[in-house]
Amino acid sequence: MGLLTGKNAVVFGVANDRSIAWGITEALHREGATVGLSYAGDMLKKRVMPLAEKLNIDFVDQCDVTKDEDLDATFGRIKERFGTVDILIHSVAFATQDDLKGEYATTSRAGFHLAMDISVYSLVAMAQRVRPLMPNGGSILTMTYYGSEKVMPRYNVMGVAKAALESSVRYLAYDLGAENIRVNAISAGAIKTLAAAGIAGFRDMLRFSEVSSPLRKLVTTEDVGNAALWLCSPYASAITGEVLYVDAGYNIMGLPMAALDEIAQRKVSQQPS
Repeated sequence: MGLLTGKNAVVFGVANDRSIAWGITEALHREGATVGLSYAGDMLKKRVMPLAEKLNIDFVDQCDVTKDEDLDATFGRIKERFGTVDILIHSVAFATQDDLKGEYATTSRAGFHLAMDISVYSLVAMAQRVRPLMPNGGSILTMTYYGSEKVMPRYNVMGVAKAALESSVRYLAYDLGAENIRVNAISAGAIKTLAAAGIAGFRDMLRFSEVSSPLRKLVTTEDVGNAALWLCSPYASAITGEVLYVDAGYNIMGLPMAALDEIAQRKVSQQPS
């Protein structure tokens, strides 16, 4: 018997075996949940299907979260396959390359709308559709990042979208709480994922995060998966509307002395002898 034996979970946003959504999928499956997957487009199918086969997952569905008809169809198939849902994982976000470089001030209207639609409204749209599939309560979990609170150069419109996403978590937690549906978010530290590869200078961000965090390490998709498992389990039954940081403590730091020391050491080593 696993912690989630008898529970049904649906994970949106699996892209490959390095994605946060996959780390969560593995954790939920390990503890006995029956898991279904949804991915974004045809290009990802060849990556997602082998992962599903690896865990004997028999529900894999493509869904364009910008289209109500796609969401209706996907959740219709979810209802047909599972009947009820106990856990919904929302690991979906997108912004165009043009809006993830340069200045936030140059964000296009179309780019802003797209980032908000995919990264924020899709959570609301999924909550609307999964709500009737959670008659006995359940857990909805989304993914955010510290760029929602502090300026992260080149994160740009995505930081603004994540701020809106976190606010949505609180409002959804209030609306759905009477039905014993909990809504939370995990703010994961910098992880080398397919989505992160689109952020210019991400390698530098990884190194800075590693040396600046109190634990002096980067987090992994397994770390996030285990935290998600806890938040979606009965052990977190009184927690809703929260943002849980899984970032090796990076978010508590004001002046990252370790990073400054490393920069100083580099300058010394680069000086001519």
